Amino acid sequence: MSDDYSDDDYYYDEDEDMMDAEDDDGSAPSDDDMDMEVFDNDFKIPGKAVKKSYEVDAEPLSQAQVERLMQADVDHISGIFGVEASVASLLLRHMNWNKERLIEKYMDNATAVNVDAGVALAEDEAPKAATNSRVASSPKFSSTGPTRSTRSFKSSKVKSPSPKREELFVCPICFDDTQTQTMSLSCTHKFCASCWNAYVTGKIREEGEHSIRCMAEGCALVAPDPFIHEALGNDTATWTRFQGLLVRHFVSCNRNLKFCPYPNCTYTVSCPAAATKSALLSIVPTVVCGASPDHKFCFGCAVESDHRPVICAVAGMWLQKCHDDSETANWIKSNTKECSKCQSTIEKNGGCNHMTCKKCKHEFCWVCMGPWTEHGTAWYSCNRYDEKASQDARDAQSKSRASLERYLHYYNRWANHEQSAKLSMDLYKKTEQKMEEMQITSELTWIEVQFMKKAVDEVFKCRMTLKWTYAMAYYLERGNPKELFEDNQRDLEKAVEDLSELLEQSIEPAEIASLRQKVTDKTVYVQKRNEIMLEDTANGFLEGRWEWNSTVDGLD
Repeated sequence: MSDDYSDDDYYYDEDEDMMDAEDDDGSAPSDDDMDMEVFDNDFKIPGKAVKKSYEVDAEPLSQAQVERLMQADVDHISGIFGVEASVASLLLRHMNWNKERLIEKYMDNATAVNVDAGVALAEDEAPKAATNSRVASSPKFSSTGPTRSTRSFKSSKVKSPSPKREELFVCPICFDDTQTQTMSLSCTHKFCASCWNAYVTGKIREEGEHSIRCMAEGCALVAPDPFIHEALGNDTATWTRFQGLLVRHFVSCNRNLKFCPYPNCTYTVSCPAAATKSALLSIVPTVVCGASPDHKFCFGCAVESDHRPVICAVAGMWLQKCHDDSETANWIKSNTKECSKCQSTIEKNGGCNHMTCKKCKHEFCWVCMGPWTEHGTAWYSCNRYDEKASQDARDAQSKSRASLERYLHYYNRWANHEQSAKLSMDLYKKTEQKMEEMQITSELTWIEVQFMKKAVDEVFKCRMTLKWTYAMAYYLERGNPKELFEDNQRDLEKAVEDLSELLEQSIEPAEIASLRQKVTDKTVYVQKRNEIMLEDTANGFLEGRWEWNSTVDGLD
């Protein structure tokens, strides 16, 4: 056990406290001073815990908080350009919420930016002035050109008062001439409100679109948010879905933000420290969502919820190596050879070295791969062939076999801890039964027997750490740093196995108190060893201590 005190430990020395409380002249403090000091200590605000080297600064954000960030960007652009918020929102979405790039492009050529964003039509596509009352009376959402302030969007549902038959509106989509409610954008492409509702609803619910263009063929005008809200009417569920799509687009465009990957979770995490690829070479940005402490995931990649202590690039390479055919190819090279005539892959299935290819019937020697006819009675010595070439072939096969054995060494241990972690659910059930048994056979309360559950939680956490230490060890170059890494790995693994063995023991009523003490002590020790493993590895990344072997590219 280490003698170091953690941040949460507290040591009280009454004599030292009295000395600190003495006045400048060396006299002891009075009773009033002592009372005041005790009062101050009782109400002292605890200091903020020191961040560990393997932890990163992250902030969970609800959807409402993300929407406020979006609105702040919209208000900023709206104030600079002198346009309405709905127009500023379309411009930002077009530029993937890059305010600096939008301002630069807009100041250079505002007209082109508005046309590309679907805010306004090009000059050759702009609709001519309305020449009849039917077009003039249709409800519109329009905006003026980019170089002047934009008018507020207006909409209204118009009911034609008994129009003449020849002036009846026929919707170009549904061809219904009884529709009296129409809507159109500033392009004056008018459609009935029912078709707009169906079109917008389908785009949002079925296609997940947040940028909805005019229904007219070839029209590039994008419907602003007020128009979409008007088209949806009382369909609040679809409008909420649309708002969620906007939030997702905003988050996906912001490198500092990432959605929680857990199902049905709407929280977002902000982690500026992991926003660049270079930062991910020295930190493992494991963050926790604000919805639940169990929502833990890696901000830098989609490999797994928590792959500490190994960085994202190495974790990705390891999983790719485990999932692809690279090791199958290694096994083939280690256990098979190719026919020297037709290059078919052949596996030796007998003791005799006289091989016959089933495909081309070529006969050859398995040892030197030469034609069998040249061996005569001295086939076992292979003395008719170049010894160096034969030795090179054997060396290549030996290297391939050694590479496979090395990979299997690390993979088997990685997979073992992964399987043990998956079996933790069964261990939880057994532990709950033991906790209930302890309550019945002893005087311990349900709160007092929680030490068993805490121990299982720590075992699961440490097995996940151990699992990824083997992936990292596979890629580490030989040397003192790797030996120290494996020493910490060994100590943690030994401690975890000891704690697991304690948890598997049967409950004896007379030994419950002793078992509780042992499990509690071992849990604290395992937790300490896990922190040492994570701290040392994280410090190694920050110091550039780790050196990678030849199987790793692009990390040196």
